[in-house]
Amino acid sequence: MKDAMISVKDRKLALTNIGVAYAAFLIGTLCGLLQVFIRNDALTLPGWLDYYQVLTAHGLLLAIVFTTFFIFAFFHSGISRTLGDFSPKVRGWNWAGFWVTLIGTMLVVVMIVAGQASVLYTFYAPLQAHGLFYVGLALFVIGTWIQGFALIAHYLKWKKQHKGELSPLFAFMTIATIILWVIACLGVVATVLFQFIPWAFGWTNGINVELSRSLFWYFGHPLVYFWLLPAYMAWYVVVPKIIGGRVFSDSLARLSFVLFILFSIPVGFHHQLTEPGIASFWKFLQTVLTFMVIIPSLMTAFSMFATFEMRGRELGGRGLFGWVSKLPWKDVRFTSIFIAMLFFIPGGAGGIINASFQMNEVIHNTLWVVGHFHITVGTPVAMTFFGLTFWLVPYLSGRRFTKSLQRMAFLQIATWSVGMLLMSTAQHLLGLLGAPRRTAYTGYQHDSALAWFDGVLSNHVTMAVGGSILFLSAILLIYIVVQLWWLAPKSDENSYVTFPIATSDTSATPAFLENWKLWIGIAIVLIAVAYTIPLSDMIQHAPPGSGRFQTW
Repeated sequence: MKDAMISVKDRKLALTNIGVAYAAFLIGTLCGLLQVFIRNDALTLPGWLDYYQVLTAHGLLLAIVFTTFFIFAFFHSGISRTLGDFSPKVRGWNWAGFWVTLIGTMLVVVMIVAGQASVLYTFYAPLQAHGLFYVGLALFVIGTWIQGFALIAHYLKWKKQHKGELSPLFAFMTIATIILWVIACLGVVATVLFQFIPWAFGWTNGINVELSRSLFWYFGHPLVYFWLLPAYMAWYVVVPKIIGGRVFSDSLARLSFVLFILFSIPVGFHHQLTEPGIASFWKFLQTVLTFMVIIPSLMTAFSMFATFEMRGRELGGRGLFGWVSKLPWKDVRFTSIFIAMLFFIPGGAGGIINASFQMNEVIHNTLWVVGHFHITVGTPVAMTFFGLTFWLVPYLSGRRFTKSLQRMAFLQIATWSVGMLLMSTAQHLLGLLGAPRRTAYTGYQHDSALAWFDGVLSNHVTMAVGGSILFLSAILLIYIVVQLWWLAPKSDENSYVTFPIATSDTSATPAFLENWKLWIGIAIVLIAVAYTIPLSDMIQHAPPGSGRFQTW
């Protein structure tokens, strides 16, 4: 049991991150519930609160704060588990990064609550928040960098002590994700430090809107993979252990993460296909690179279902699909993540539509995009994190995952699935009917707009029903987390929850897959090819700059 448990100090670090993550999750889901009722004209907010404050808080707390703190809790636990306990210096830097990230978070939240930052998740210029909002964003990113570099230092120490060896697969994937995050954040750090902060504090008179949006989306699309890659880590490394199998191919898993580093960053222009300030050639190039990201996603799908089939047949499954019945469906740790994988199929298909110019013209800036976001991040990523929570929290707290809590976990996963299916489907269909995103309720007296409130699935009422079910599911999840952290019975030798790490055969894995200098170099070349000329053109031929707008 001692070999399976990380140190008490490392467990405290991970649990503290999880605590912040789920506090943000609770508030963020409440904000989501308020939104769906406001869009139905079924709720009026008090005078000190408006829809765009709620929308900004919902996006930032769930998409940025919840995911980031949970991801680093997962990283801290897994790296400590696979590479050994942190040294006091590494642990100290991780704590420093945590506090900087938390301070940044609190600064952002205070500005939103004060009504000084209703600029939404994308904080597009020329909407202008208070300068402290952007300072908070900068501190948030800096804090994650501090934690990321501390983990890299721990990894490099292990590599120095194990010369010539490939690192454990979990550690490799963690480092790949941190590399992607650091490179991607360069865009948002550049626009926040050199554009938004001077502009918000009045040190400059205007802002180059096109440049700021381009730098945001340089960051904004790989951000999706910062969310997805930890989920993929769970799929590759954790799930095979839970079902009693092994990693299908170590080299395939490592190659897929390398490809995500290469192709997930130089693709931001596919979010700006309707913007006139970018030449069509650069949009075409980055759209092509966007479709390259499909390759590692398909590799992941192939690897996972190969793992499932191999294990199912080992357990006696016969026929074409007989192996399916042999999988551990009564284990919520597996079932929750399997459902998350299934949701990613339509989510990925929707991403192809978003990145295709002609089809994007139909759904751009409609509720379709919101539905796509929820069915890719709000389900595959979030539900994978839920599945991890069911064993990670008791692993860190030393509590038992009792049968009654497991039944509650199944109910939570079922309600989240139903709620997301209803809400996301309605959002997709409403988007096809032209219902706009980023807007509160508007009573357009037009036949096309009235259609948004008709039909069984394609209406705002269905969206509100789905959102309500999701909020109830979120409350149930918080209850489970509290039980697993503080109230469930203490575990003993027979009930101790382990950190499941699947066996990964590295004997046939090429060493060059862990040559980070090579892959970072290629990534920089691709980014330079995709961005140097268009960004230079935006800077050299910059307009006078837009002034400040505040529409709330």
